[in-house]
Amino acid sequence: MSSSRLSLSVALCTFNGSAHLPEQLQSLARQTRPMDELIVFDDASTDGTVEILNRFAAEARAFTVKIRVNPDTLGLTKNFEQAIAA
Repeated sequence: MSSSRLSLSVALCTFNGSAHLPEQLQSLARQTRPMDELIVFDDASTDGTVEILNRFAAEARAFTVKIRVNPDTLGLTKNFEQAIAA
């Protein structure tokens, strides 16, 4: 029997969420089954969200964090579509 493990990716979309983002990221990091990667698509935030994401990515050790920042706001649906596709 194979002992291969499925990988777990979490897609997160952000837009000007700096007020609650640190708590949300810590919650994701504390899950019982750690993710293998966190893929974040930010929709051109202007409030410090990207800086929070970059700090979190630099400190993450148990999983990979990939961050993509849209140059222009795409809106919720389009941003989420590209996160799921990734």
